[in-house]
Amino acid sequence: MDLLSISQASAQVGVSIDTLRRWDKSGIIRATRDSRGKRFFDRQEIEALIAKRDCRVHGDETRRHFRVLKDPKPNGFTSVDLFAGAGGTALGLENAGFRHVLLSELDKDAVATLRLNRPNWNVSAGDVASLDFRAFAGKVDLVEGGFPCQAFSYAGHSRGFEDTRGTLFFEFARAVSEITPKVFIGENVRGLLRHDSGRTLQTMLHTLTEIRGKHGERYRVGYRLMRAQYHDVPQKRERLMLAGVRSDIGDELFFPRERNYIVSLWDAIGDRPQSPGQTYPQRKREVLSLVPPGGYWRDLPDDIAREYLGGSYHLSGGKTGMARRLSWDEPSLTLTCSPAQKQTERCHPEETRPLNVREYARIQTFPDDWQFSGGMSAQYKQIGNAVPVNLAYYMGKCAVAALGNSRPETLDFAAPARPQDYVN
Repeated sequence: MDLLSISQASAQVGVSIDTLRRWDKSGIIRATRDSRGKRFFDRQEIEALIAKRDCRVHGDETRRHFRVLKDPKPNGFTSVDLFAGAGGTALGLENAGFRHVLLSELDKDAVATLRLNRPNWNVSAGDVASLDFRAFAGKVDLVEGGFPCQAFSYAGHSRGFEDTRGTLFFEFARAVSEITPKVFIGENVRGLLRHDSGRTLQTMLHTLTEIRGKHGERYRVGYRLMRAQYHDVPQKRERLMLAGVRSDIGDELFFPRERNYIVSLWDAIGDRPQSPGQTYPQRKREVLSLVPPGGYWRDLPDDIAREYLGGSYHLSGGKTGMARRLSWDEPSLTLTCSPAQKQTERCHPEETRPLNVREYARIQTFPDDWQFSGGMSAQYKQIGNAVPVNLAYYMGKCAVAALGNSRPETLDFAAPARPQDYVN
């Protein structure tokens, strides 16, 4: 193997050493390290990266890795999807073969999106607290819900459900308790790991382990952080997955298997899908036009950076989301409810504008025929709040594996849980 030092590779590719370090960390190109920890890069991989970039510049590059994952036929399993939003999780689970018997969502625009795209889905519009799940008891294979994180009042983990009453997690746990599905999956932000020094998560996990089935069955519960960029999603987005399998079904959990490749922004939106989108005011457009691909406010002249950041200029922290232009060669940064928010800007890699609605949807791996209801701001919000469709597909495959399907096409996406992933 012909190896290049990081400085040699930097000169050959024409990017900074910091960019190469970031690419190594995110999986765009992998470095090897010597005994002292110094990075070295395979010359052939560097040349392949340059060739790919040259093809892109000349319009010859194909979207090699971008795909919306979908199985050819249903798997026979049923599911209930809570806090369904615009359908990212529901569509991903459907693509993994699940048939939804119930979806619950409060937001009127998201409900309209679900009904527009899947008129046959049983969508309950309104407060999940008003639903009685007992009609589904013993009849559902999977209950899934991306419940919002809320603070709890704690009682030493002694009161089970009472510790979480009044929160949306309680409604998720109530659905699991009333339905007693074979498998459940909960999904939340990474911040749940640290929320209130971890006590919020521990209360949730304790509550889930206390649920009992009709004949006293318990749930084997575990959790793991998922990194969407390694699950066929062109986005650096981290989500926490909680999972449980009923004791009469099995005692092994599965979590999404990471890939050895990433999907770049070019793979996802290099063909420039057209749709409405937000625009920048004139001065903001002038400022962002000075930021290179992959750059942010520190790449601006100091006087312009001070003007643009205002009082934030002197605050601590990297402020890496401000005046941020995305890079073609990397996954997108985490999408938020709006691409033009000053703290979390998502500027197109080449054009000085926010990502448009269809580009937002592509980055969340929604197919191009999935339409969003409501005004433009409502559409951005629905997409930004969604679970990426492909990540949900992986989660569905993990549920299928926990239900006893150990075929290679399942385990290609689902990896057995590690001992440290389990709670009980």
